[in-house]
Amino acid sequence: MKAWETIADAVLGIAASAILFAMMLLTFVDVVARYVFNFPLRGAFEITELMLLVLIFAGLPLVSHADEHVSMDFIDRLLPPRALAMLLRAVHVLVAAVMFFLAWQVSIKAGRLAGYGDTTDVLKILVSPFIYFMAAMIALTGIVHVFKVFVPGTGRAPQPTA
Repeated sequence: MKAWETIADAVLGIAASAILFAMMLLTFVDVVARYVFNFPLRGAFEITELMLLVLIFAGLPLVSHADEHVSMDFIDRLLPPRALAMLLRAVHVLVAAVMFFLAWQVSIKAGRLAGYGDTTDVLKILVSPFIYFMAAMIALTGIVHVFKVFVPGTGRAPQPTA
């Protein structure tokens, strides 16, 4: 792995850990405030939802880069190495196309929400910046898959059967 990849993985990993810790802390404080003091945190659910959105979509390019998606390898064992490499490249092309299509559709939705000025119910936080973030992370995932077409990396090598 190149130095920039290691740094990006570390920074995004730390950011994801911080978001997850903040979500845990917010939930803990909300539960204690709700059941001990009968005073729940106003908007805690909305903030948790938005942090979860950021956490999931920020992790999507990382998962794609590390080849950690769930995959089925029942065909891999039947193919010779060259055919397997071509299949992996074809899958990356297909996934990249789907990701770019999804990013386009999500950005259209974000534009509509921005036009409406849509906000969360309690705290009135604008929703559109989060949806634009989703579109950007989906597009970045598409870029990662385009990169993997040309630099496939290790991929999922077939395991020998016993």
